[in-house]
Amino acid sequence: MPGFDVNAARAQRLEALGHAWSFQLDDDRFELPTELGRATARKLRDLDDNDIDGLFRLLLGDKQFARFERHDITMQDIAAILEAYGKETGLGLGEG
Repeated sequence: MPGFDVNAARAQRLEALGHAWSFQLDDDRFELPTELGRATARKLRDLDDNDIDGLFRLLLGDKQFARFERHDITMQDIAAILEAYGKETGLGLGEG
């Protein structure tokens, strides 16, 4: 009996979700990864639980984050983004 095929499972997830998850903010579009590597997960773990800027900088990358931080965004907006992101990707970030 063959074992679990990680590559096939990953391909199925990526096909279902696409390669990036995106959200619209005003007239700007941002993309977040649908899969997190172990190195990124370690960096996330090292962030303070309240470091929203650090979380978004890590997920968006410096270039996107520079655009993101120009927007006037509320904590409720951020919670809504993280909730939708978690539901669609299975990555529960910002849950406490």
